[in-house]
Amino acid sequence: MARASFDVTLLSSGHDVADARLHRHCAALRRAGLRVEVIAKGRAEDAPAETEFRSIRPKGFAARGVKALTLPGKARGTVLVTMDPDLIPAARSKRLFSHGRRLAVDLHEDYVALLDDRAWAKGAAGKVAKVWARSAIALSRGADLTVVADQHVPPAAAARRLVVRNLPDMTLLPERGALDGIPRALYVGDVRESRGLFTMLEAVEQAPEWRLDVVGPVAARDRERLEAWLAASPAAERITMHGRMPPAAAWALARGAWVGMSLLHSTPAFESAIPSKIYEYLACGMPVLSSPIRRAAELVEKAGAGAIVADSAAAAAQLRAWSGESRAEFQLMRKAANEWAERDLGAVNPHDLFARAVADLVAGARGSKAAMAVVARTQ
Repeated sequence: MARASFDVTLLSSGHDVADARLHRHCAALRRAGLRVEVIAKGRAEDAPAETEFRSIRPKGFAARGVKALTLPGKARGTVLVTMDPDLIPAARSKRLFSHGRRLAVDLHEDYVALLDDRAWAKGAAGKVAKVWARSAIALSRGADLTVVADQHVPPAAAARRLVVRNLPDMTLLPERGALDGIPRALYVGDVRESRGLFTMLEAVEQAPEWRLDVVGPVAARDRERLEAWLAASPAAERITMHGRMPPAAAWALARGAWVGMSLLHSTPAFESAIPSKIYEYLACGMPVLSSPIRRAAELVEKAGAGAIVADSAAAAAQLRAWSGESRAEFQLMRKAANEWAERDLGAVNPHDLFARAVADLVAGARGSKAAMAVVARTQ
């Protein structure tokens, strides 16, 4: 077989190329000196730097199923990294029938638990989705490298399992600096009710000194309600909805922001995970306003860099206090956020460990092909 055109192909059937974890992976792979191809939805201008990007066009849920079967066949990398579970069966077939190729599977969420946060995943559809998710997780065990975002994310056992936590890539974040003159909160991530969209809006409505930047795609089922709120609320002019942005552009908005918002609802998936945005807020020197989901609240309280609020009224009260009578307390929390970043982000970036593991797969695949070529010449 001819040498692959790229060392690595990152392949996604569902994620946009602006996805933050995809960008962190690519940045680490490029630091490791690997040639990277990305196949995903989205715009070329949102693709990670120094990668070759090929766009796919989303055409609905059924079309995604067809794409999942055909996309791995288009990969030109020696190592194929799948970012979605529906790609795993076809990717394993590609590895089986393409000698010298390697497969890395990135299961960055507990997909079975996550389905409880999806309105469509109810009744028969939900049961089918959970069977499919469990099957994909089982198939991932046989990959050359199985990557998970946290210790609790399945599978617990795999041929080679690597935990790559969603810690920030500091090259994608701005330097910490002075605050804006007007208090401003920031949210970066998926924008939907269960991730605190309307809790944030109502909180800022009740804190008239504050502005809010919201970065991320709005869930289809919440758009009509969001439009109605923006049309009716006197706070609408203090809200900026930025839509989807690549990570470097999104986090540029952290420069001067006062607070990071993470008001996720309590779901099984959210309770057992730490939203990556909290790490990034702290890394940018921002205190965090978090809902009382277990692990997120534990992190914020341990860092001493934020507050835990149960609803929009409590969130609004905390915002008013931080820009008013509790300004000194707020400044101490900013200092604590900076100290957390200096203390807890000084170790090796887990995405660099991922890149090293992928580089080992590339080297092993190349060695295997070279050995096969020697055998062929001697026969």
